[in-house]
Formats: sequence, C-alpha cells, structure tokens
Amino acid sequence: MFVVELQYNVDRAGREPSHRAHAEYLASLTERGVLRGAGPLVDANGGLLVYDVPDRAALQEVLDNEPYVQAGLVAQTLVREWNPGKGSWFTTAVS
Repeated sequence: MFVVELQYNVDRAGREPSHRAHAEYLASLTERGVLRGAGPLVDANGGLLVYDVPDRAALQEVLDNEPYVQAGLVAQTLVREWNPGKGSWFTTAVS
C-alpha cells in the first residue's frame, strides 16, 4: 500500500473545473479496489489518499492518470510506502 499526499497549487475554486473528473476517477479506483481512502487535508491545501497497488510503478500509472495532475493543479506529491497491520480497516491483524 501507498499513502500519497497531494499539495495543490490552486485553491478549491481553482480546482473546480477539474473536480468532477477527479471525483469520478477516484470512484472508479474505489470500485476496482485500488483506492482505500481519500479526502482533503483540513489544515492544508491538499489531500491524502491511500492506494492498494502491487508496486511503485503501478502507483505512478494511477497518479499520472489523476485529473488534477493532468490539469497541472498539483504542486507536490509525497509518496510513502505503507505496511498497514492494525486498525478497523483490516480484517486480519498482523503481529
């Protein structure tokens, strides 16, 4: 899994023309089991997304197809590989 923080270079109003495509893209990723969770950061002009993909190359393909990225609205992308194991999102605990 990967945790991705997107920092935008425009405010919400500046993202509005691409928002519908962004929301539809995230919905399609959710239906395919690729996106585990996503949402805006409360204290920053950005969003946090959790992806379940096999490797960094697969993640890059997902990010390259993100409508906000394609529209040039993302100033910075921070990617962290994550090995989850505890919490209500997971059906089996990892010790």
